Amino acid sequence: MRVRALVFRILSQLKHDRRTLALMLGAPILVLTLLYFILAEAEPVVKVAVINAPVEYAERLDEYNIMVYRYDPGEASKALEQGEVVATVNMVNNRVYLQLDASNPSKANLVLSAVEQAKMNAPASRPDLQTEVEYIYGFADLPVFDTYGAVLIGFMVFFFVFLVAGISFLQERTSGTLERLLSTPIKRWEIVAGYVIGFGLVTVLQSFVIAWYCVYVLKMVMIGSFALVLLITLLSAMVALTLGILASTAASNEFQMMQFIPIVIVPQVFFSGLFDLSPSLQVVEWFMPLHYIADALRQVMIKGNGLASISLDLAVILGCSIVFMSLNTVLLKRYRRI
Repeated sequence: MRVRALVFRILSQLKHDRRTLALMLGAPILVLTLLYFILAEAEPVVKVAVINAPVEYAERLDEYNIMVYRYDPGEASKALEQGEVVATVNMVNNRVYLQLDASNPSKANLVLSAVEQAKMNAPASRPDLQTEVEYIYGFADLPVFDTYGAVLIGFMVFFFVFLVAGISFLQERTSGTLERLLSTPIKRWEIVAGYVIGFGLVTVLQSFVIAWYCVYVLKMVMIGSFALVLLITLLSAMVALTLGILASTAASNEFQMMQFIPIVIVPQVFFSGLFDLSPSLQVVEWFMPLHYIADALRQVMIKGNGLASISLDLAVILGCSIVFMSLNTVLLKRYRRI
């Protein structure tokens, strides 16, 4: 009887906790649906710029899932630098000159294999052709950890700052501290700014420790400026901080704050660059802060690019932080009008 009473009490609690029921039923469906669409079209789209090669050779590349585009030398180099293509192919006399972006090893290996197979199986077979490979970004046999290391750094900073900041701000609210602050002449934007700066000072240390450990202890590939990596991780911590505070306004306790992880954090990972997405799904990346964080870190750490190349990523990350801060200021009205 006592066990049955306890079971009924738990079921009654769950019945009235619609948020938990929605999470238990809806979150797995959301995650599985995202995985279905992402993995169903996971075959990488590899684009190659052909400067000079016979038509038959280019057609053979196409048969090996390589999308061939004709470029002149200047346009091909620019396309490779901007990430529009993975490689450039230029056939001169008895040599195939291949410039390769090896920041994504799976795509780079696919290009290398296709280039060799195409010269062997073309209608006019040319096994005598010699291939010279120049790695513009990355290098041969780039470790898998280094390939995804930039995404992992961004994710770790984003996840833990989001969680800690959200729970900490929630405790401030549930303990009555926030209500007492709102009863003073302090303005709402000053409260938000104070919390952001206070937590932000801690994230400076966190960002430095994580970036330093990955680069100098784990020996993650680092071509560009370490100072830029620190800047990116700091901005990623700020956007996670403001988003965590924003999410905490919709939670009543720590458990409800944890419920935002499969809804807010997990989709970010799917669209951070770990998967090859179809053009229709790539549109979703534009609304994911972690996508811009991971892209900026890859640009600096693997490609060695400077501030100019990541300026758009940084602007979006900073813009997201400002938007989340503004929303936090507005939502404080629900606790007290001042």
